[in-house]
Amino acid sequence: MLILNRTSLSGSDEGQLQVNVTNARNNFPIENASISILEESAPETIIEQLTTNSSGQTENVDLAAPPPEYSQEPDSPRPYSEYTILVQAEGFESVEVQGSEILPSVLSLQPIRMIPLSQALPPEENIQIPEHTLYGTYPPKIPEDEIKPTGQSGEIVLSRVVVPETIVVHDGVPSDSSARDYYVSYRDYIKNVASCEIYATWPESALIANLLAIMSFTLNRVYTEWYRNQGYDFTITSSTAYDQKWVYGRNIFQEISVLVDDLFNQYLSRPNVKQPLFTQYCDGRRVTCPNWLSQWGSKYLGDRGYSPIQILRNYYGSSIYINSAEQIAGIPSSWPGYSLTIGSSGAKVRQMQNQLNTIATAYSAIPMLVEDGIFGPRTAQSVRVFQSVFGLPVTGVVDFSTWYRISQIYVGIARLTEL
Repeated sequence: MLILNRTSLSGSDEGQLQVNVTNARNNFPIENASISILEESAPETIIEQLTTNSSGQTENVDLAAPPPEYSQEPDSPRPYSEYTILVQAEGFESVEVQGSEILPSVLSLQPIRMIPLSQALPPEENIQIPEHTLYGTYPPKIPEDEIKPTGQSGEIVLSRVVVPETIVVHDGVPSDSSARDYYVSYRDYIKNVASCEIYATWPESALIANLLAIMSFTLNRVYTEWYRNQGYDFTITSSTAYDQKWVYGRNIFQEISVLVDDLFNQYLSRPNVKQPLFTQYCDGRRVTCPNWLSQWGSKYLGDRGYSPIQILRNYYGSSIYINSAEQIAGIPSSWPGYSLTIGSSGAKVRQMQNQLNTIATAYSAIPMLVEDGIFGPRTAQSVRVFQSVFGLPVTGVVDFSTWYRISQIYVGIARLTEL
């Protein structure tokens, strides 16, 4: 029998964890799921027991983590603690996640997808999150040209840069036909990769520089249809030798999530080159990579006050610049170009109210609205609840990141209601 016993690491700091539980069939939240949290060093002892609310979320719980200075130098002890998370809910297969990472003073978001018992599907295997790429040992990237040739027939099939709705991730090397393919939303893919590749405790300018490199790398694979032109049916792999690390079911960090929502349509370009720059990078310690971004080096430049573009130009040259995608796939309507707030009115407000009402059919904590096109206090409150549920800054204002997050969640729910 497991015994409740709140423990902490000797001399440790604390990070936070929130568990988000959804139905794997329709992505709807699961209320009253039971979560047990176990420490890596005491796998038979439950240190926290939590229950999800109507949005499928637990409260934020404080958990022991190593000192923050461990994540600031590459030769330090492991800078994060690991926990096992057990999830049970009536009518669903149980889920176990091993190795969920907690950094000091950082909120970790652990997604859990549960399969209904009634589904004729095999249960998910337990999720084992491997060591972070800055701490564990992984194959170095096989070098490629940063600009892919465009003169060969079939090499480029897209006429403009598009942020895709979905990334198909091949969970292995390209030639491994037994590896599983996962369909992942673009933003969720970027958040996962960044949480695998960098520490959320780094300076914001370093985080942004690395995110821009990760997004540009990914959009180059999308734009050139690199793997599909080789006869494969996926967008990118999870192998660090070929692409970027991605781990099914891993936790992401709130600081990274918020930045991705602000930046997800951006990438790096060179003058007179349409395709996104293939921004290869390495850790800069175990593996060195001249003319590529060094992850640890970018952190040190951030410490010195370098801006994101200054960090990137330090590695990729002074000619690069930050570009924006010409199209975002799967979105009913683009952001109006200005924030919607109390006093705003018109078709864009009415559209946003309609989308929030659709989302509220699955997330009952979000207040239903009169779709009158007038942004009043009740609309602001509905927006605030939405932002709180989906990990955005709670402002009650529909800015760029909130508009597209509302659109993303709306599209997923609306498609299900049409089936």
